[in-house]
Amino acid sequence: MSQKYLNSQFYKTNRDRLRMLMEDDAIAVVFSNDMMPRNGDQYFPFRQNSDLLYLTGIDQEETVLLFFPDSPLEQFREVLFIRKTNEKIATWEGHKYTQEEAAKISGIKNVMWLESFQSVLKQASSLSSKFYLNKNEHPGAPENVESKQLREGKRIKEKYPFHQYYRLAPLMKELRLVKQQAEINTMQQACDITADAFKRVLKFVKPGLKESQVEAEITHEFLRSGAQGHAYAPIVASGKNATVLHYTANNQTINNGDLILFDIGCEYMNYASDMSRTIPVNGKFSARQKEVYNAVLRVFQQAKEMIKPGTSINQINNNVEQLLMEEHIKLGLYSRKDIQDNEKANELIKTYYPHGTSHFMGLDVHDVGTKYERLEAGMVLSCEPGIYIREENIGVRIENDILVTMEKPLDLMADVPITVDEIENFMNDAG
Repeated sequence: MSQKYLNSQFYKTNRDRLRMLMEDDAIAVVFSNDMMPRNGDQYFPFRQNSDLLYLTGIDQEETVLLFFPDSPLEQFREVLFIRKTNEKIATWEGHKYTQEEAAKISGIKNVMWLESFQSVLKQASSLSSKFYLNKNEHPGAPENVESKQLREGKRIKEKYPFHQYYRLAPLMKELRLVKQQAEINTMQQACDITADAFKRVLKFVKPGLKESQVEAEITHEFLRSGAQGHAYAPIVASGKNATVLHYTANNQTINNGDLILFDIGCEYMNYASDMSRTIPVNGKFSARQKEVYNAVLRVFQQAKEMIKPGTSINQINNNVEQLLMEEHIKLGLYSRKDIQDNEKANELIKTYYPHGTSHFMGLDVHDVGTKYERLEAGMVLSCEPGIYIREENIGVRIENDILVTMEKPLDLMADVPITVDEIENFMNDAG
């Protein structure tokens, strides 16, 4: 259970903004995530439902928000249900929120124990004709495990079949896409911690280490600096492993002469950072490695400037693919003649660059929003072009987190070593 949260006014403001988007006379119900079984009697570490965090700040299992802003009875307008603790739970699991603590964090006055939820829901439903129910609608969301949101939503529909039902996810997407200053400040802290971890491993990396040893240094810096840990499974990929986009085994020996690709980001106060860098294991890029790295860096610098109001991730992706095509030709990966056929051109580009350039960021590393959204000031996106040459065991990705502003894009990782000279000098400086 994290003890770190934003000011209660932040969560109150978020609920007020949600109220403005809801239908009149409607109840929104938001559930915490499940505790996910691991094996035996163990569970995976708990991670709260991001929408519930956004509306309440409560980072604890078995939590429910009932939000009924038009209720004629004041006690039903905002109700937070939390797990009732006891001496045994405190002994085995540690401290759980008291009602007073949950009220202070969330700004919700009416905090009740979870066993009251069904009776309160029954009473509130008799005063309403509509429900908003929630589920993870991210395009890449896994569907092989039924979430608590979906499971409990089905139960509500069975118990109250004559109400109207609406999707909460589109409303939450609209709220969460544009970041408030408190969120931007928190994400900057997450980026700074990630930057410090990268600088730490620049001094640590050398031939003969295991990728896992390097990962351990990153984890150490994250936890030492107050982060909750990794925002996603870290990628520490040396040699040919760097050509595997989501390589996370991190168990191979790092060989002299190889490049090592990092895709890492900490989670700080539940907000994600996301950074990629590629460095020479021995502290010196070969001529070919430098050639490929600089090609990606040129594209990164141009792509970063595209992250501005009015465009979309889809447009950025299309523009970046054209830039990378030119770099591929310069690198001798294929010729201009090879791409005269448009279908073949796309196939060749994707051979060496099979992913996109940007995704939204926030409470989730792949946050709410689609690649067709028009960018607005206050949105935060990754910028991550790459080139992957399997036949040469070279994979290069460069990624920073970028804040959209009305002026120039603001790079939240602008101080992280990024050029060939900066990386080599940092690695070889004994100071």
